[in-house]
Amino acid sequence: MGGDVRIGISGWRYPPWRGVFYPKGLPQRLELEYASQHVNSIELNGSFYSLQRPQSYQRWRDTTPDDFVFSVKGGRYITHLLRLKDTQGGLANFFASGMLAFGAKLGPILWQLPATLHFDPDLLEAFLASLPRTTAEAATIAAGHEERMTGKVWFQPDADSPLRHALEVRSATFENPAYFRILEKHNVASVVADTAGKWPRLTEVTADFAYARLHGDKELYTSGYDDEALDRWADTVRGWRVSGYDSYIYFDNDVKVRAPFDAMALQRRLDGPS
Repeated sequence: MGGDVRIGISGWRYPPWRGVFYPKGLPQRLELEYASQHVNSIELNGSFYSLQRPQSYQRWRDTTPDDFVFSVKGGRYITHLLRLKDTQGGLANFFASGMLAFGAKLGPILWQLPATLHFDPDLLEAFLASLPRTTAEAATIAAGHEERMTGKVWFQPDADSPLRHALEVRSATFENPAYFRILEKHNVASVVADTAGKWPRLTEVTADFAYARLHGDKELYTSGYDDEALDRWADTVRGWRVSGYDSYIYFDNDVKVRAPFDAMALQRRLDGPS
């Protein structure tokens, strides 16, 4: 049996998409519903910039189809400000903020490191060891949230489910066999990041799933993927699927409204004959 494939977009609320991907006149409140009818997953990136509210997670859950999946981007407070050190309080607030309300729609948690953060095996080992592996563990961590969060939390999962994590790095110092061994130990996916050559492209599969972020192969965040590039990505995803890996592929080339169309084009290739 092949792995599950999720192809989607990173975020969905972009003004330039209105009247191009989104039909002209579509109310902003209906954009997620519209997008979720055209892709089967979305990477939530607002959670990177600030803690979201439980009511938002609940609304997003209820707006999307039953078989939809959200990946959630970890907060930059943890990755860019704390730089993976002394993260107990930050993790508690993050997991208390409401994502557990997604239930079965909760996919991997994405952690993106800044380019200035270099490979430190001890630091990385400690951080990955502190991450929850199930929603019940996440709820236990969330219970330690700061008092200022009171009234703005939700961490009561209906069932105890596995929780996955993926790591995107942007320093060449991570091109180290020891890095991949640490990820394999913790079953954390090494993100395959297509960044027009700006940051490392690491292709090793280090977990029981694969995770790719397509930021643009020629111009970062801007260029679309042509037929040849999409064919190559389709072959890559088929390889993951045949090997039994679940895969999550998100297009982040949003500037010129390419992301949703490229995601749908890649999905069509995978839906068709191999």
